[in-house]
Amino acid sequence: MLEVGTTAPDFCLSNQDDVEICSRDLRGKWIVLYFYPKDSTPGCTTEACEFSDAMDDYDDMGAIILGVSADSTKSHRNFIEKKSLQITLLSDPTTQMMQEYGVWAMKKNYGKEYMGIVRSTYIIDPKGIVRVAWTNVKVKDHVAKVKEELAKVQG
Repeated sequence: MLEVGTTAPDFCLSNQDDVEICSRDLRGKWIVLYFYPKDSTPGCTTEACEFSDAMDDYDDMGAIILGVSADSTKSHRNFIEKKSLQITLLSDPTTQMMQEYGVWAMKKNYGKEYMGIVRSTYIIDPKGIVRVAWTNVKVKDHVAKVKEELAKVQG
């Protein structure tokens, strides 16, 4: 997990339309960067839909929302079309970015251990500094909490 106050690692990943999105091109903007385990699963769908529903509020706050998982760009396209999502989803199939952000970790489920994505969210300021960080996110009310914290750190 990245520490608040540190510089967020640079990244370049393909979005759902196979367009490369790079952090260097986002300097000057507030970024809500959230990591989620898998497209079209219940918790991930709820989170993506709630971020999509809140897009106008985040736009008004000058923030962009980026969701990241290891799913393919094709999977992201299908997920967006199926759920009419308004947010941008980035594909990190190598997990390199997720490792740099500290969200690719050992998990346990039904007694089995495996590497996976720890649901996490970062608010990154226009200079690329991590201002707020959440790990082991519970989906319920998370989008509202992120919006509240973004308003606080924006002053």
